[in-house]
Amino acid sequence: MKAFFVMLRHFLSAGFHGAVFHGIILLSVVIVIYPLSMSPAAAQIPPAQEAPPEPTDTAAPETPAKVDVNPVAGDAEIESRLVRIMEATGWFKRPEAHVEEGVVFLSGEVDTEPHKEWVAKLASKTQDVVAVVNRIEVRQKSMWDLSDAFGELTAVGLKTFQNIPLIFVGILLLFVTWWASVWTARLTAGLFQKRMKSLLLGDVASRAAAIPVFLLGLYLILTISGLTRLAMTVLGGTGLVALVIGFAFRDIAENFLASILISIQRPFVMGDLIEVAGYKGYLQSVNTRSALLMTLEGNHVQIPNATIYKETITNFTANPNTRFDFLVGIGYADAISKAQAIALKVLEDHPAIVSEPESMVLVESLGASTVNLRVYFWINTAEFSTFKVRSAVIRLTLLAFDQAGISMPDEAREIVFPEGVPVRMSSERDQISEPPVIAQAKQPPSEAEAASANEAEGDLISEASEIKQQAKLSRSPESGQNLLED
Repeated sequence: MKAFFVMLRHFLSAGFHGAVFHGIILLSVVIVIYPLSMSPAAAQIPPAQEAPPEPTDTAAPETPAKVDVNPVAGDAEIESRLVRIMEATGWFKRPEAHVEEGVVFLSGEVDTEPHKEWVAKLASKTQDVVAVVNRIEVRQKSMWDLSDAFGELTAVGLKTFQNIPLIFVGILLLFVTWWASVWTARLTAGLFQKRMKSLLLGDVASRAAAIPVFLLGLYLILTISGLTRLAMTVLGGTGLVALVIGFAFRDIAENFLASILISIQRPFVMGDLIEVAGYKGYLQSVNTRSALLMTLEGNHVQIPNATIYKETITNFTANPNTRFDFLVGIGYADAISKAQAIALKVLEDHPAIVSEPESMVLVESLGASTVNLRVYFWINTAEFSTFKVRSAVIRLTLLAFDQAGISMPDEAREIVFPEGVPVRMSSERDQISEPPVIAQAKQPPSEAEAASANEAEGDLISEASEIKQQAKLSRSPESGQNLLED
């Protein structure tokens, strides 16, 4: 059984072909060793007809129902008959039998207690015997007595020689079972590969079809080899082993089942920008245990498949257009409609802002000193970087407001003077001495300031390609088949 459990563990952890190969080797060992470990009693050569059968150490030998001598046997005849029987068995040393008035007194030495009981029953069933007094002593074997060991080796050798044909047939059938299991798995995999997109599901289905074929062949091998009881134990223990493995590796089994469901439903594809369990990054691969993300900071994050299947998934790439917004405040004296038109113009002129869906500039709230406008716009995240475009839009909006003379005041605070504010009137000399203030015209924005992107913001292209390049250069923290590959 231990060999079978080792084979089953290899079958679950390794590939199917490798597991079956290891199973063939282990089962061959079981077929050879198990018969040799059986009791050699059945392999012993039966004694001559006049000698009783060899008894075991746990049960007394059977005795005949009746031992006949001459009619109305005398004591001397009974003595002679019993002594001859004990000498014929070869079990007793210095056997003696003394009979007085039908009472038999037995003496001598014997190796086992069952032999002592056997001769007592034999004497009690002898003709004209009234009672039996058994004085035979059981000899204590020396610890250096190796006769039993040599006898056991002889029985094992004889049993091995008798089982050689069955062993060859079992090994031949084992190879046939292996061949049938392999071809069953291949045919099933080819059938499911045409009908299923999931590689994992096809692999699981092929193994599920090959396991019953292998178990049936294993049962036939053990039955032919004379190990019927072991075959029933193997088949009965298969379900128990599966139950124990299910409880012991509950989390692993949960992740494995979740990987099957993910590979079937496909909630995302490779390269998608997703956020799950508080982690945001580009999906690199999904194996039977976890999903691998490359975060925007360039870090690898492994999330168990069970967590992915149960958690909320945000896919930023499924829809290429994503809406963003920011807040800007203008003064109460400024025209709100004019500010909205200016901000909307900035959005319409920017190359990274899509026209459909359209952008919006809405009044959100009234602050202490500002009217707060919320600017909404859509970006094609598959082509442009959300961080860079948002930075450029905010910069251009502030620049446009400044050029149009729209104020953007800070939060104002009211200051109360209880005793009033002292005012000093300036004299005529002071007014003459002070030079007049000349308003300076605002300079038009430079080409770099008015550009849709400056040197700091870069080319506004999405950073997905850069992160994917970093993922290729990095070491994958976990190997395994990618379930998202077709």
